[in-house]
Amino acid sequence: MLLHDHEIATAQRSPDPLPPRPRTRAVRIGSPIVASFGLLLIALVAVSIGPVSLAPGTVLHALGGLVVPSDSAPAASDLLVSEVRLPRVVLAGLVGAGLSVAGAVMQALFRNPLAEPGITGVSSGAAAAAVIAIVTGVSALAWWMLPLAAFVGALVCTAIVHAISSVSRGRSSTIILVGIAANAFLGALVSAVLANASDAADVQRVTFWLNGDLTAATWSDVAVAAVGIPLGAIVLLGLARSFDLMSLSDTQAASTGVNVGLVRQSALALAALVTAAAVCVTGVISFVGLVVPHLVRLLVGPRHARLMWLSALSGAAFLIVADLIARMLFTPVVLQTGTVTAFVGAPALLLLVLRSRRNLQ
Repeated sequence: MLLHDHEIATAQRSPDPLPPRPRTRAVRIGSPIVASFGLLLIALVAVSIGPVSLAPGTVLHALGGLVVPSDSAPAASDLLVSEVRLPRVVLAGLVGAGLSVAGAVMQALFRNPLAEPGITGVSSGAAAAAVIAIVTGVSALAWWMLPLAAFVGALVCTAIVHAISSVSRGRSSTIILVGIAANAFLGALVSAVLANASDAADVQRVTFWLNGDLTAATWSDVAVAAVGIPLGAIVLLGLARSFDLMSLSDTQAASTGVNVGLVRQSALALAALVTAAAVCVTGVISFVGLVVPHLVRLLVGPRHARLMWLSALSGAAFLIVADLIARMLFTPVVLQTGTVTAFVGAPALLLLVLRSRRNLQ
């Protein structure tokens, strides 16, 4: 039995459909207010640190200039904050929050702690469609063509994973194998497209983009992410109570009036939208949706209203820190952000698989 399944079984034996919230110091620390302040502090530090370090007062002055513009010419430090570092930090926060919420939703719907957009192939579906749009020139037709292509690719891959999961009753081994097969197939498709691309600049751009990175993030990228990610995440948060019931069983959820089929299909489509909005501006950044929701669930329990809020805040902080490590660890050599998250996420996935196998025995 999987760890998440064990929690479900325990909840089903109790009089209350969900276990009471543990009143521990860890839960008090893991509050949305504390997490929000922590996220703001991390963002301030990330904006301050770089090849040219800035004092917190200088950063706050630059941020104040964005709120209340001055007639005088902006200082070099103000431009460094407003045009280089701040959009990168904001984009990292949006993408980290979106991928974490999408991962929490997929884990609830598949009743599997190993489900997340990267492992199940959803991110690769969005990336493959986006790469085809870039190489064929479709993305140049309008600003919304790239997000649309990424959304369609993510939605198709989500539908396939959902169909196979339904047939296999959501077994973790099947979902992981489907994800491996999808990632392999889509990777081969991307390689074939790049091999026949006529523009070498597109090939170099896409190759770097496929590994997930926030270098050269702009306010235009933030605008694209700020449309799809908050919209999808807010609607998903409104379905938190339905996710609580569906985590137990579809039968129990239906008995309380939840339209299980509609909620599942809508939630998967919204998770695909959030994933697509993230992938189309940063490329594929894996493991955020796996590591963050799982750790938050261990901290605060399985109630999705609290779980999803804290996953969003923690995911934003996690990716901001990962991006900071990527650009500062081996300076002046810059790592890609997706590389850092893979260094953290791959061992975490291995531990989850080994723990699941031990629970099954």
